[in-house]
Amino acid sequence: MSDPLSDVVRLLRPRAVFSKGISGAGRWAVRYSEFGKPSFCVVLEGDCTLAVDDEDAIALEAGDFVLLPATPGFTLSGEHSALPVTIDPKAMPAPTGEVRHGRQDGAADVRLLGGWFEFDAQDPTLLASLLPALVHVRGVPRLSLLVELLREECCGDRPGRDVVLAHLIDLLLVETLRAAPGVDAPPGLLRGLVDARLAPALRGMHARPAHAWTVAQLAGIAALSRSVFFDRFTRTLGIAPMEYLLAWRMALAKDLLRHAETSIADTAERVGYGSTSTFSTAFSRHVGMSPSRYARQA
Repeated sequence: MSDPLSDVVRLLRPRAVFSKGISGAGRWAVRYSEFGKPSFCVVLEGDCTLAVDDEDAIALEAGDFVLLPATPGFTLSGEHSALPVTIDPKAMPAPTGEVRHGRQDGAADVRLLGGWFEFDAQDPTLLASLLPALVHVRGVPRLSLLVELLREECCGDRPGRDVVLAHLIDLLLVETLRAAPGVDAPPGLLRGLVDARLAPALRGMHARPAHAWTVAQLAGIAALSRSVFFDRFTRTLGIAPMEYLLAWRMALAKDLLRHAETSIADTAERVGYGSTSTFSTAFSRHVGMSPSRYARQA
C-alpha cells in the first residue's frame, strides 16, 4: 500500500540546501524578514528565544529542532533584551563563515546551525499544507544527527555531495513529519494520517489515483457510513474527499508533464481520466492553464 508521506516528499523533490553556523553573546536580537523558502534550525548549545510572526514566542534549548515550512518573518534573541537588528535574507549574500550576533569576542552564549532548502516541484505549498507555520521538536536525536550530517556535507566538497544532500533532505523532511504532533496539527494530510479510520482511505487514494473512487467506496475502507466519513474527512483534512483526490491527481499530473516523457493522453489515463478533453478541462480549471501550455512552460 502507498505511503502518502513518502509520496509527497518524492513529489516535492527537495534539492538545493544551504546551512550556516549562528552564534550569539551578550545583548542581542535579530529580526529576519519573510523569506518564503522552507528553513530549519537546530540548537547546538545554550538557549535563546524564537518569535515567529503570528505565533507565540518559544524558548529554545540545546537539542531543539525547528522547521519553518514557509519561513515568515521572525525574531531571534538572547537572554538579555536588545533592539533587534533587521536582516533581509533575500538581499543578503550568503555568509561564508559563522554569523555572530551581539558581542563579537569571547565565548558564545548560544550556538545554532540554520539552513534552508528548495524544491524542484511546482507545488512547494504541499509542505506548508502538511504542517503548522512553526514546527518545534524536542528530544529527537535523529533530527540533530541529520542536521549535523547536512552541515558536514555543505561545508565539504566531497564526491557525490549533491546526491548525499538530496537524500539527507528527504530524510530530514520525513523525520520532521513523523515527529510533528499530528493530532494537534492544523487540518491537513498529517492530521489525517494519524486518524486510524481515515488513514487507510488516504493510502488507497495515493496507491490508486486512477481508480474511479467514490465517497461510498472510501467510506467502506474507513468502516464508516458515507455521511460520517465525509464529515470526518472534511474536518480533519480541511477539504472534502473528492477535492483532495482531485488535488492529488493534479499534483501527479503536473509532475508527469514536467518530468516524464508521457503524452497528455497517457497523463490523463494515469491520473484517472478516460478522455483527454475531460482531463484538459479539469487541469485548466485547477491549474489555470492547459496541460499543453503547462508542459511547454515547464
